[in-house]
Amino acid sequence: MSSAPFIYVSGPDDYLASRMAKDIWAELKQDVTDDFSIEVISGQAGKVDDVAEAVSRFREATQTLGLFGGRRVVWLKDVTFVADNQTGRAEGTVKLCEDLQEILEGINPDEVGVLISASPVDRRKRFAKFLEKTGDYRPSGGMDSKGGGVETLVAAMNRECESMQVTIARDAVEVLISKVNGNSRLLIEEVRKLGTYLGEPGAQITSKLIEELTPNFGEGDFFETTEAFFARDINWTLSALRRHFFAGNDARPVIASLQNRNRLLIQLRSLIDGGEIQAGGRGISKPTFERAAAKYASFYDGLSTKSGFNVFTQNLWYMGKLIGSGKFPALKALIDHQLEFIKAFEEIVDRPNEQEEALRAMAIRCLA
Repeated sequence: MSSAPFIYVSGPDDYLASRMAKDIWAELKQDVTDDFSIEVISGQAGKVDDVAEAVSRFREATQTLGLFGGRRVVWLKDVTFVADNQTGRAEGTVKLCEDLQEILEGINPDEVGVLISASPVDRRKRFAKFLEKTGDYRPSGGMDSKGGGVETLVAAMNRECESMQVTIARDAVEVLISKVNGNSRLLIEEVRKLGTYLGEPGAQITSKLIEELTPNFGEGDFFETTEAFFARDINWTLSALRRHFFAGNDARPVIASLQNRNRLLIQLRSLIDGGEIQAGGRGISKPTFERAAAKYASFYDGLSTKSGFNVFTQNLWYMGKLIGSGKFPALKALIDHQLEFIKAFEEIVDRPNEQEEALRAMAIRCLA
């Protein structure tokens, strides 16, 4: 048992935070036989009054003796008032967080087991810093707004595969994450679906199976064509385009997706060819990437947020995956691709009823 007065679970992904907290809660309450000594309090708050009610219930739950004696356990679940939102910034909420801190400081873990789960969290807040420093902090991980933390999704995927007694091919990992647009809940559900479909212990989830059975979600709608194109697979690219237009979709998002990927590859190829960064079987060297970022920071002035125009705002793991397929084109080919994308865009403007034909011709010119 931890000597900290409470256990604190948080991370940028609310699903992963809730998933980890549920596992911890199951362990925390397993030795408590009195149902009246087990209490779950919702920390979701849309206004300051909701925060006040949650804090009041938490105080009562932690300071009231059990009906039959013995240890009590309390879970302040899915806290939202530590986030950078209107409720979290309210003066009344700040004061209530101070009250909650006083309660937590007085907790005796031998008498009361306390679990707090929260996501998202503004870690700049004083109360958030207190929770991490004072409690038994369990970061749940997940992808943040800049694409960082993807390794947590990979770990969650691998655990789910293990529980399903299946494996997933290395190249299929990125395909599935991109298909679900980094959504952890969808990722886990898709692994379960694919594992159930395979139906045999030891079977493997492949990128081909994912393309056949997993739909695209959110910004990942045009991923298949982009992935096929940069895999240098002309047949796959043409098939992906056929599926895209058969569903009644437009050409412009496909071109935008291709340009965004190509733009990143141009920057990466230039840095590698110039000896600024090192790349190998394990991806891109972090020290060389950081040195290059510092060296060329002035050229990216005003592009500090995640952008395809600034390769240094991208997740390093993802960048390594982009160039790790062994089919990384030369710089001239990438520049030629960019010119072809522009030409294709001009063609669909001139011939809006022949969009599929324009993109198919572009793909053939680039990949044949």
